[in-house]
This record gives sequence, structure tokens and C-alpha cells, in this order.
Amino acid sequence: MGKPRIEEWTQLRALAFLAIVMQHSIAEYIYRADIEQVDSIMLTMVYHLTRFGTPTFVFLSAVLLFYNYDGKMNYYQFIRKRLRDVYVPFLCWTVIYWLYVHVFSPSFWQKGGQDWGTLLRELLIPQNGYQLWFINMIMQFYIFFPVFAAVYRSVNGKLQSLHERTRSRSVFAIIACTGIGYFALLYLSYHQMGSWAEALGRPWSDLLEYRSYSFLMYGFYFVIGAVCAANIGKWRTWCTKLLPWSGLVFLGMYIRLGSDVLRGSGEVVNLNISTYLKPATFIIIMAQMLLLYGLLIMMQGRNKIFLRLLSWIGRYSFGGYLVHALIIYVIANFTRPLALGGNHLRFALLTFMLTVAASLGISYMLSRTPGAGWIVGAKKRSQQRKTTEESDNRSESRVFLIANNR
Repeated sequence: MGKPRIEEWTQLRALAFLAIVMQHSIAEYIYRADIEQVDSIMLTMVYHLTRFGTPTFVFLSAVLLFYNYDGKMNYYQFIRKRLRDVYVPFLCWTVIYWLYVHVFSPSFWQKGGQDWGTLLRELLIPQNGYQLWFINMIMQFYIFFPVFAAVYRSVNGKLQSLHERTRSRSVFAIIACTGIGYFALLYLSYHQMGSWAEALGRPWSDLLEYRSYSFLMYGFYFVIGAVCAANIGKWRTWCTKLLPWSGLVFLGMYIRLGSDVLRGSGEVVNLNISTYLKPATFIIIMAQMLLLYGLLIMMQGRNKIFLRLLSWIGRYSFGGYLVHALIIYVIANFTRPLALGGNHLRFALLTFMLTVAASLGISYMLSRTPGAGWIVGAKKRSQQRKTTEESDNRSESRVFLIANNR
């Protein structure tokens, strides 16, 4: 018997997936030469509502692993499952995106098909399937997870022997110390490491240039994932109690980030000003993540149709994540020749809706085909498994445990 599952994680993953698709839909339109200033500002405002997307995927990846592997683990079986369910789909989709961008373009054949070497680069630094960088980053975490799991078990074991108030204070101290250290790392990354990369020779300059691909640059989200996994009841209580404060912090940082981007951009908006590795972006991400988690807890048992929709989206979000950039490419083939005038915001929203529907539909269909695990990281579930999950879901509101094992 596996651990009981609670839909809030699946629902949070759905929101993160929707946020990422919105980001990429906006990026397709906000840099076009004919965009009007009003649309640029509106798209920037919408963009800063979505910054929690990828870090939330990191958080969920960590919390699922720490929750499900809180005891001894077989490393061979563990890494084999991650390679099969995560890395193999990455390889398949890397080839698909490369074929779409290179082989199906006239320039590839004009060069005599000599661009095959770029495929190897795509496996290391994905550009065609631009969202696939996340897979390479999270695989680093999987490789070193046994070390993190051992530390987690050791620290958690010591915390469990403490009095409840002392244990809570100790957890807050861990969060505060790691948060301060992470904030300092982001400050150096955003303000200093660029100049360091210019001064240093290879390979150090390359490591600094592509530092956003390193799992270390997302370390704090792994830490709070471990904190959540250790005591879901406390985590839920904290998120609900912090709702007013997380909402206020999010609102303040939302205004701050929008102002920074608009002030720092020229004629064309530069969304890279609010990169994930900017300290201010880290604050808004944490505030929004806690805000959304708390709201999901408050909504459990209410708005059942909406929550069921989120659960369904979250269930097929990994496959949707893999395919969604291809859908945006296809839509762009029709929209890029058009003179959109003042309709960039409308087209961005339309692209978002079409991409969500198409990518989830493709993920759903592929998940029900033989060999689905090699393509979208999901196996076709039997009716018995579905019945078991439905039974688990009905009992979720009566327990303070969580799980979500893909």
C-alpha cells in the first residue's frame, strides 16, 4: 500500500503548468516589432502573475521525493525510474523539437544537412525545446538525492525528539538561515557573476554563464520541499495563517517588479530583468507560492468542479509541459505573418488557451497508448488503479498526510 494522496499537490502543479504556458505565450508576442505600448504594459503585468511556475515545479519535485523516500532506498531502482519516466521523454522530445526547427527548415537543406552536431548541443543546453532545460536541471537533483535524503532523515530524526515548540523554532531557524544564504547567492548571481564570467577563463566562465541550468541555483525550493514533506499538517497551518501577509507581500513585490521592468526597458520590454535568479523575483515567488498553497487548502471541500479540473490538469501536466512549446511554434506559424496592431494581448491570451487545450489533449491521448512512459512519463492506468485513487481521494479530507507519486 502506498501513502495516501491529497489533491492539493496535483492542483498546485496544474497552476504551475498554466503559469508556464502563459509565460511562453506572452514571450511569443511581447517582443514583436509592431506591438503597442499598452499591450506591452498589459502583457508585462500578466507575466508577473506567473513567475511562480517553474520554482513551484522544483518545490513539488522535492516534496514528492522527500515524502515518498523518507526511509532507506535502492539507488539503482530510484535512478532507473527517473531515467525512464523523466529523462527518456526528455530525449524523445529533444529530438522532436530539433527535427521541427532544423530538418523541416529550408536552411538545413541549403547547408547540405550539416547541422547534425547541433542535436548534441540540444541535449546539453536545450534551445529549440526551450522549456526542456528544466529536465536537465532536475536530473541533477535526482542524481544527488540519496545524499540529500540522508541529511533529511538525520535532521528530521533529531527534530522529532524535540518538544513541539522547540521543533517549530528549529524549523523556522533552518528556513531563515537557508533563505538568507539563498538570497545572498541570488544577489551575487544577479549583480556580480556576470562580470566574473567575463574575467574568468573556461571552464569557469561557461559554468557561470549557464548557472541558471544548475540545480544549486534553486536550492531553497528543495529545502522548503523537505520542510513540507516532514510535516504536512504544520505546513498547511502555516500557509493558511500567513495568507494575509503572503498576499500583501505578493502585491507589493508585484508592483515593484513591474516597475523595475518598465523602468529598465527601452522601446522593447525586457522580461529578463525579472529573471528567476533576481532577489526581488525570489521574494514574489515565495509569497505567491505560499499564497496559492494556502488558498488551495481553504478551498478543499468547496468549488469541487474547479478543483477537479485542476486535478485533471495536474495529472497530465508533465506531458503537457513537454509538448506545449511545439503547439506555440505551430500557432506562431499562423500569427507571425499577421499585422496584429493593438491585438497582441488578445492573441497572447488566445494562444494560451489553445496551447493549454491542445497540449493537455495530446498528453491525455499519449498517456493511454502503449509505451506512454517513454513519451510523456506516464503509464496507462488500469481501472482498478483509478478506483483505488478515487477511494483515496474521498478519504483525503480526514487525514493530514500527503502524497503524489507520478
